[in-house]
Amino acid sequence: MANTRHKILIVEDEIDLLGVLSQNFSMEKFEVLQASNGEVGLEQALRHHPDIILLDIIMPVMDGITMLKKLREDAWGKDAQVVLLTNLSDEKKVAEAMQHGVYDYLVKADWNINNVVEKVRSKLKK
Repeated sequence: MANTRHKILIVEDEIDLLGVLSQNFSMEKFEVLQASNGEVGLEQALRHHPDIILLDIIMPVMDGITMLKKLREDAWGKDAQVVLLTNLSDEKKVAEAMQHGVYDYLVKADWNINNVVEKVRSKLKK
């Protein structure tokens, strides 16, 4: 069996967090794609077909919910694995996202980077 690296797309407008997440996933041997808004994230997702997408909800240009809806309209994107990253404890936004097939969500204040890496690994094993 070939040793293929998992490809992850991180869509996050907080540049420091994007950098830390990217660095940690790179160290864990992931191929990392980055986007700082939903418009770029959608384009990256549809072009590169990552194994999993970490998606922030609140972003400029195109927010995560809009990106998710547009992603689900695509033949490949309708089944893409997405984990939401949010600062919100806004249950309404999370509930809306869950209707569009989100695998999980993480409230940024509730986790550390190692938790995120482990959560992604467990999602990819399923």
